[in-house]
Amino acid sequence: MKKYPVILFALLISLGLNAQTDKGFEISKNLEVFAEVYKKLHQFYVDDVDPGKTMRVAIDAMLASMDPYTNYYPESEMEDVKLQLMGKYGGIGALIHQQDKWVYVAEPYQGLPADRAGLRAGDRIVKVGDESAEGKSTADVSAALRGQAGTSISLLLERDGTTFEKTIVREELQLKAVPYYGYVGDDYGYVKLNEFTRGSAGDVRAAVSELMNDRKSLRGIILDLRGNGGGLMNEAVDIVNIFMPKKQLVVETKGKVSSKNIKSYTSHDPLTTDLPVAVLIDGYSASASEIVSGSLQDFDRAVIIGERSFGKGLVQNILPLSYNTQMKITVSKYYIPSGRCIQALDYAHRDTNGRATQVPDSLKTAFHTRNGRVVYDGFGIEPDVAMEPEYLSGIAASLYGKFHIFNYATLFVKQHDTIPAPAEFEITDAIFADFVHYLSDKDYAYSTITERMLQELRKVAKEENYLDGIASQLDAMEEGFRKDKEKDIYRYRDEISEMLKAEILTRYYYEKGRIEGSLATDPDVKKAIEVLADKKAYDKLLGRK
Repeated sequence: MKKYPVILFALLISLGLNAQTDKGFEISKNLEVFAEVYKKLHQFYVDDVDPGKTMRVAIDAMLASMDPYTNYYPESEMEDVKLQLMGKYGGIGALIHQQDKWVYVAEPYQGLPADRAGLRAGDRIVKVGDESAEGKSTADVSAALRGQAGTSISLLLERDGTTFEKTIVREELQLKAVPYYGYVGDDYGYVKLNEFTRGSAGDVRAAVSELMNDRKSLRGIILDLRGNGGGLMNEAVDIVNIFMPKKQLVVETKGKVSSKNIKSYTSHDPLTTDLPVAVLIDGYSASASEIVSGSLQDFDRAVIIGERSFGKGLVQNILPLSYNTQMKITVSKYYIPSGRCIQALDYAHRDTNGRATQVPDSLKTAFHTRNGRVVYDGFGIEPDVAMEPEYLSGIAASLYGKFHIFNYATLFVKQHDTIPAPAEFEITDAIFADFVHYLSDKDYAYSTITERMLQELRKVAKEENYLDGIASQLDAMEEGFRKDKEKDIYRYRDEISEMLKAEILTRYYYEKGRIEGSLATDPDVKKAIEVLADKKAYDKLLGRK
């Protein structure tokens, strides 16, 4: 420690370490080596080195060895931090996506600046300010659109071959945590929660309260957490509190630092403790979504329906750093009422390729719900009623990925001023026939598993010198399959129609309409209604006698 003694000594003190301890010595030694490498690099490297970029690479590489949730944010990315914590950011309020070398407006959020300015899905962004958007990525354009609330941004857009300019004043935007709530089936309430940002628990409570007050015959609540990657833990606790009484331990965090060991209890009067509840989850339900679904499962308060959740039992805090930078760091793990931790990946132990490993079955521990049902740690929340995951067919994935669904909806809007209400709108035979005609000169080539297996068979047969004997049969099979594949557009009509319906509804009724229009055919929602309608089955699933 000859050249940087004061800085390194101060750092060790701040870490609570003594340089004489083994760990303190290792840290001081490696910090000194790192500083020396950094200095020599800038002194002697053949080309000029960008100090900020070089250090960012070093920081990112170091944090990548921890877990994917421990991140560093420079001052320029503070809007992203706001969005994660509060669902707020300074911007115009629109989703965008990239097609070829251009970025397009994908969805303006209802009532926000882009929507009020008249931007529509399908508008091509030609310029942002004075800079051409050609060749820019979605991330590039998104960064340009975001900024301090109150500042303005000038956009040159193209629609139907005509360019036009819009100047939009950025606002501090609050995304809706609850984009839709309403009724499904016979007197069942449905609430969709997109994220756990500040105030989201209040939004859910207000939605459930309105559903209960509006319809006294309400027979149950469906809380949809599918695709919800989580957020603030206190919001999760308050959502559980809607259905559970005061003074119930919902989640406990345990970490290296004692101040991060926290027990969180319900603290408000519940809205209901007896109205049947079903919670929908999938493989993208994580973190706070797993606190809600897992604790309600542990309390035997709700039936969990869907697919196994993601398995993120790690808690992050945002810590301020120098020069207006911040760091999000994993400080603890959380444990739900039964005592289980649902973290699925072990980032402290990695395989030979450096990937985090799954918690092995042999190390998973059995826990019990209040009614004595067996639940396990180590792999997320296992639903009480498992639903088969739905996968897109090859043709549907191609039509979506190549933007044919999106682009057809843009044409559809030009030809139809209005459409029926979300719950009534359907893709008719005429609309589907028009879509098929639209595709007549479009490329949506895709390969199926059968095709890939035939190609592999041909390859292996050639390697083993069998191809000459079976080539004609393979040719016949491929030709027959090609002709049959042409029928896929009709074979998978229901799936394609649902995608078309969702995109078209979004153009007229925004996200709210898209959700409402999907409920009647949603298999998980149908199953939830079925379970809630059968009291004996519901009680049995919860281990009630």
